[in-house]
Formats: sequence, structure tokens, C-alpha cells
Amino acid sequence: MRHAEVTDRVRRQFAVDGVEATPAAVVTAVRRETGSGLLGDTAVLRLADRVRDQLVGAGPLAPLLADPSVTDVLVNGVQVWVDRGAGLQRTAIVFHGPDEVRRLAQRLAAACGRRLDDGQPYADARLPDGTRLHAVLPPVATDGPYLSLRTFRQRPFGLDDLVGLGTVAPTVAPVLSAIVAARLAYLVTGGTGSGKTTLLSTLLGLVPPTERIVLVEDASELRPVHPHVVGLQARTSNVEGAGAVGLADLVRQALRMRPDRLVIGECRGAEIVDLLGALNTGHDGGAGTLHANAPADVPARLEALGLLGGLPRAALHAQVVAALQVVLQVRRTDQGRALDSVSVLLPSGEQRLATVVPAWRRGRGAGPGAGALAQWLAERGVTVPAVLRRPS
Repeated sequence: MRHAEVTDRVRRQFAVDGVEATPAAVVTAVRRETGSGLLGDTAVLRLADRVRDQLVGAGPLAPLLADPSVTDVLVNGVQVWVDRGAGLQRTAIVFHGPDEVRRLAQRLAAACGRRLDDGQPYADARLPDGTRLHAVLPPVATDGPYLSLRTFRQRPFGLDDLVGLGTVAPTVAPVLSAIVAARLAYLVTGGTGSGKTTLLSTLLGLVPPTERIVLVEDASELRPVHPHVVGLQARTSNVEGAGAVGLADLVRQALRMRPDRLVIGECRGAEIVDLLGALNTGHDGGAGTLHANAPADVPARLEALGLLGGLPRAALHAQVVAALQVVLQVRRTDQGRALDSVSVLLPSGEQRLATVVPAWRRGRGAGPGAGALAQWLAERGVTVPAVLRRPS
């Protein structure tokens, strides 16, 4: 009997009986369907694991999600692609048809309490293990269904780990430590999948244990190694369209929670106004991530987000130069992810618009902003790293 036939028969049996698909129940059902004694214990257990993945897990995608090198799993119709840090690659896994993908997507969405059907053809959710799920069904997905899964790794990174992986150059690691120690406010910027969350989570692990970190996130991703972290997560509306809690609301709540470090997982809307306001009222040392293809794009991105919150351009720039000091740009390379530059935000021109000036660039060393960064560190009693004392 083929594995697909066993899976279908067991699925139907559990649906009829209304029994929870526990590991023991699945093993019993598989042994019953394959015939007593026809398969050895090892083969039965292996088949039972595969069947249970089909019933309550990620099905054929389970091995990919369990692979520590995989960061993204993408399903286009019946094709499966993965990203192991060096770009997308097609896998040998193929679904039997769109209906199988649809059932998987609906089961995963239901496990997160999300509705996914013809009336609500898309869902954005987080699986119990932290994996981020996005699913779109036809006809919205023209050749779908489409599934996008971003894996979550339990093992946190330390700064030494990032240096060992080549993400952070050894010479600039002391600069990152100094920025955190000096309580400078910073943004980690970069494109999708460039490693912004990983770097931010690592830097938060450098915060002294006597300080309280309050995280505000659209979807909980940050896992800093720190003894005093509390997190707030945005909530989408229910099927009636009520009950939504946005990031701007959560930032205001976080300010009442006595934060030593206020962190926004990703700045993507009007909440930037509340964050800048908080950082300008004594909450220094804050941080966040921002989508930007280059450091020079950061002021324009902040302008656009500030307008969503009703903050005029001039006021936005005044808030930015007063509240934020550092921009850490990360990008993807052929070898993986890397910290590309450390920049400072300085006022420029008669209008004192925020301008990004590089203080350190990968492969080039100190930049024109190194002096300003070194001065800020010295003023806050932090030793200036050697790389910032060297001329460009």
C-alpha cells in the first residue's frame, strides 16, 4: 500500500471518529492500515511520523522546516522552493495537486486561529513553533495556492557567533558593543531577508541585565538573550472586523511599562511618530528595524512613514536628528548576510534635514561620520573603538 493511500485512509478515519491525532493514536492507526506484522517497528514509526505531519503538521514541508539551514519555504502552486541563505532553490518535493496544498494551507491557518477559505482567501499568521505563515488561495492567487513560510530558529546568536559566521567584521564588533553600551538609538536597515531581525536580537542581548527591554512587534520574532524582556504583539481584527490592536497603540502602552529600552520590531507605519516622540522624551537607547535598500534611503523612508502619522516633513526631520543616532545597514551577499555599514544621522543644510553619513563601511574602514560617532561615545563615557580612530 502506498504512503499516500495510508495517509488518506488514516485521515478519513480520524475525521469519522473525531479522535485527536496524538502520536500514539497515529501509530495505532498506521499499524492497523498496513496490516499487523507486515512492517517492522522502525518502518511503522517512520511512516507514522509522515502521516502525522500530513494530519497536524506541515506535511511534505516538515523536513524543510526542520532543516536549520533553511530560512524560507515557498510553495508556488505545487512547486516548492527554499532559501538556505544563498538565494532560492527548487526542491524535489512536489505536491500531488492544488487541493493538497489548499488543505495544508487551511490546516496550518486553522491551527493559528485564522480563517482561510473562498470568503477570506489570504491569511497571515504564526505557527505554534514561531514559523511565520502567509497563504493565498485562488482566484486571488492566479496559479496558486501560494504558501510562504519564514522559519524561526530557537538558537539565539551572540555577537561572537555573527563574527564567526562572517556577518559582522571583527573590527566593527567593538563598535556595535559600544553603541549599545552608550545607549545610542539605532535602526537596523536592509532588504527582505537580509538579517535585520537577527542582528537586532543579537544586539539586544548586549543590553545590561539591570535594564528592562520592552518589545513592540507586528509578529513576535525577536528573541534576545536577556533576563528582562517583555513583548507586545499586534493583533488583527476578527472575522467581524473588530478587535484590531495596532503598533501605534502598543507603543503608547509600552511607554507605561517602565522601559529602559523601547524596541519596535519593524517600523512600517504611523507608529514611527510615537517611537520618535518616546526617544525624544528620555527613552534613549531604543532600536528598531526598517526596510531600506541603502542607508541613504532611510530619511525618505522615515518621511513617508511620518506622513502616515500626520507629522510634517520639517518636524519629522527635527525629531529624527534628535532621537536617532545610528543606522546599521545589512545586506545579502553570495556568502550569506553581512553588516555592510555603520552610519550616523546628522542634520544638514539650512533646513537641518536628517542625512545619513557613513562612519564605517565593509571593506573600506572608517568613513566621514566616524568622528561624530566617536564623539558621541566619548561623551557618554564609552571607550572609542580603534576602527573609529583611523582615517578613511
